[in-house]
Amino acid sequence: MQKTYHIVTYGCQMNVHESEKIAGILRQNGYTQACETVEEADIVVFNTCCIRENAENHAMGNIGALKKVKRARPSMLIAVGGCMTQQDGAAQRLRKKFPFVDIVFGTHNLEDLGGMLARKSAQKKALVEVTQEKAIEEADISYRTSYPNAWVNIMYGCNNFCSYCIVPYVRGRERSRDPQAVIGEVHSLLEKGYREITLLGQNVNSYAEDRADGVTFPQLLRRICAGQGKFRLRFMTSNPKDFGEELVEAIAELPQVCKLVHLPVQAGSDRILKLMNRKYTAREYLSKVERLKKRIPGCEVTTDIMVGFPTETEEDFLQTLSLVRQADFSAAFTFVYSRRQGTKAAEMEGQIPEAVQKERIMRLVELVNEQTRAKSQTYLGKTVEILCEDHDKKRGLYLGRDEYGRMGYFPSEVNRVGEFVRMKVTDASGISLYGTAEAAGAKESE
Repeated sequence: MQKTYHIVTYGCQMNVHESEKIAGILRQNGYTQACETVEEADIVVFNTCCIRENAENHAMGNIGALKKVKRARPSMLIAVGGCMTQQDGAAQRLRKKFPFVDIVFGTHNLEDLGGMLARKSAQKKALVEVTQEKAIEEADISYRTSYPNAWVNIMYGCNNFCSYCIVPYVRGRERSRDPQAVIGEVHSLLEKGYREITLLGQNVNSYAEDRADGVTFPQLLRRICAGQGKFRLRFMTSNPKDFGEELVEAIAELPQVCKLVHLPVQAGSDRILKLMNRKYTAREYLSKVERLKKRIPGCEVTTDIMVGFPTETEEDFLQTLSLVRQADFSAAFTFVYSRRQGTKAAEMEGQIPEAVQKERIMRLVELVNEQTRAKSQTYLGKTVEILCEDHDKKRGLYLGRDEYGRMGYFPSEVNRVGEFVRMKVTDASGISLYGTAEAAGAKESE
């Protein structure tokens, strides 16, 4: 009988892609069938996140829920990896709280999972491997399930040490992949029919600063696109302090690079930005957004915004609202500050009460949603190009995103997944667009 696996993923796109790597390793080791339900799987892997407390609590709750299942099926293997296990002492605490967990591995030990499975089959004792750092593995071991989209790591780790962020402690310092390896992986994916590639890194702007190649991130974009036909190229994330003219020019000149930039601002108060160790001011951020939109007409910006950072006053928060209005974001991911042990912000005085945080996040979300709805209304009557990603069986509609990340839904009697589809927008609801599509085989716009 085929052995089945189930992977539970928390957190960012990098974790989603690393779960594809985990799936690839499992399939190499005889787990050839993905199982939709946790209870039926022969192995369950939790790929965890610790950026916010809610994600960590959610993971812990779901791991604990398997205690009875494991008791009824002792042969089931339970493995826990990801950022949560990489924190100091976390692996030991996890094993103490959940002794039924079989394998614990850190962010630097993902590629070792296959070997750990082999060793576990020969012993009853649980295995724990959490190392501080490891050389980059260049082989693409991913079992990709996101066609026609694909993620490609270009670097790992972060050197910025924002005062609220645990990433440098669980992902390590910046380590950039070989540019030829990145280019080769992207071109291989394009040859296989993938139509949209997203380059991943904690701060893609500092790509290769740890290498002697002399290849900057904008130069990498140019090399990836050189000689290639039509596809979409996205990247995330960019730190505003390192977002420069060379990158703006590359975005402007390369037709494959989407004219949508994710540029996390986090706050609109210079005092809070300084406490966050972000190394730019609100004015500097807005000037970069203005320069980007002026150089590339039609370019849009999305962002991340945090409220309730230690000592944040009402005036600080109002400055954030003001920046949101001035920047006119296409969309924004909003968060309440989450205290993370081991970061500088966790030790700061002036932690904001939860009730105040909730009240502020609601006001921020209301403003962001208002802007997002207004942006969507501008689509009415226009024809946009959608990269069809999937079919929504419940709605009976195909769906995909335009260059600016807006999700579009349309009916079709034939499968359009993987195609660029021109869709006339007849309705807009929140961040979603609805319309009618040109027939299959119609000429794609350039």
